[in-house]
Amino acid sequence: MIQGTFGDDGELFFEIGLVTNAGLVLQIDAMLDTGFSEWLVINKQDLAGLGWLYVYKRVMQMAQGESSFDIYTGKVRIAQQEFEVCAGEEVSEILLGRKWLKTWRLVADMPKNVLTLDT
Repeated sequence: MIQGTFGDDGELFFEIGLVTNAGLVLQIDAMLDTGFSEWLVINKQDLAGLGWLYVYKRVMQMAQGESSFDIYTGKVRIAQQEFEVCAGEEVSEILLGRKWLKTWRLVADMPKNVLTLDT
């Protein structure tokens, strides 16, 4: 299970670990964005120190329409699982996509300040 927090404008944030090729884990907050169709998107500038390897280019669905993304292999530490990571130049934040909602249960109860993703 992943515990999250609500942003000032109701955004859904979850702490995840980005794992460098050297094994260093960088804890960051990622925002859940149901407008993005894949597991994770990260700005290319944020990839600089991770050492992840480029694999191919792919068109994906975002909230504002389709965008082209470079696909990198890398480790994202969430409940000890590894996922394919998407990198795009136009994103300003690290985003978790709606693909999580196919395998994880989202509980977002703002009045009780409860936000979780659970397998």
